[in-house]
Amino acid sequence: MTGTVRVVLVDDEPLVRRGLRAILESDPEIEVVGEAGDGAAALSVARRLSPDVVCMDVRMPDVDGIRATELVLTLDPAPRVLVVTTFESDDHVFDALRAGASGFLLKRADADEVVAAVRAVAAGESLLFPESVRRMALRHTARASYEGPALTPREAEVLTLVARGLSNPEIAETLVVGVETVRTHVANVLAKLGARDRTQAVVIAYETGLVATGR
Repeated sequence: MTGTVRVVLVDDEPLVRRGLRAILESDPEIEVVGEAGDGAAALSVARRLSPDVVCMDVRMPDVDGIRATELVLTLDPAPRVLVVTTFESDDHVFDALRAGASGFLLKRADADEVVAAVRAVAAGESLLFPESVRRMALRHTARASYEGPALTPREAEVLTLVARGLSNPEIAETLVVGVETVRTHVANVLAKLGARDRTQAVVIAYETGLVATGR
């Protein structure tokens, strides 16, 4: 995207919000336009301010970040949601990714990583940590069987590579095809799975067994 990235911070710890604000506003192209101290307030703040990205804590009292993510993503236009968490193996994180969050970031990440994550999510990219998501998926597999349109063998292959965290150019190099061809396959996969983005596609793939988690 072009222009300033508008961000809303949602966390029940004021100190965390203050730290994230200081980090993000060190970048002249990011503006923190609002804050919310709990999931219940996140929806009204996001509706009023129309941010590009919501940085969402998952563990909050009353309305947690999972439900808040679901609610925020009903807005039109919907912001992108970046989960900010203390523990990368947190089951709440996996549930938030399932709900449509574009990725997650650890609270101990350094300043450059925080800024890069917000900018990437704002640009429509998914922030996927393949090994962490795979580990979380090990505890969530076989919740449902896949009942959507069948993937072609090539689409299934592309989905497996997406789950490994490969970018479109890396997938193109692996399969010896053009990047535009990969983009078409990825778009078809997202449509068939009913996924918002690559992250949600990987979550669905693990849960339905389209991609094996391994042990």
